Amino acid sequence: MLRSEEHKLIREAARGDQEAAASIIRHHQQSLYAYMLRMSGRPDVAEDIVQEAFVRVLTNLDRFDFRYRFSTWLFTIARRLYLNAIAKHRPAYDTDMVGSWKSSAASPEAPVEADEQQEARRDTLQAALLTLPPDQREVVILFHQHDWPIALIARHLDMPEGTVKSHLHRGRKRLRTHIEVAPSSGDALAESLA
Repeated sequence: MLRSEEHKLIREAARGDQEAAASIIRHHQQSLYAYMLRMSGRPDVAEDIVQEAFVRVLTNLDRFDFRYRFSTWLFTIARRLYLNAIAKHRPAYDTDMVGSWKSSAASPEAPVEADEQQEARRDTLQAALLTLPPDQREVVILFHQHDWPIALIARHLDMPEGTVKSHLHRGRKRLRTHIEVAPSSGDALAESLA
């Protein structure tokens, strides 16, 4: 979605246009859910955080600063909600549910073996992500899964860019180490983090 189109939808949604609000949600829901799922490791927590984040965003659209990216504002709100939630309850991770969230099979005819290998790689990656400290995990997810540049991650997390780069470097190194010793990881997954 073009930024100008998104700004128009935000203005319309702020005036009460439900279709504009629905368009904003549709556009950002999947990426926000994937981010929260990777952060929490639990689909139920991810769903709750995403829902609450959209409620807060839609309630406060009039406070959005158009100088910034809407996705950054949305992700920041979701991140704060997540941090508040984990401060109250230590999450129990369910990597089986994370692995089954999205099948890589393009059609029912796709080879079962390839799908199982993809799920094994996804499970290995999720297990490795959950071994990272929260700051490193978040930097790795935002950089690799959401293609955010270092500068944007630094602003989002309120950290110096050098710290973000250090978290990214250390996070990749820890992921590689974890993935290399995992029995079902395969070389391709470890090499992708080089």
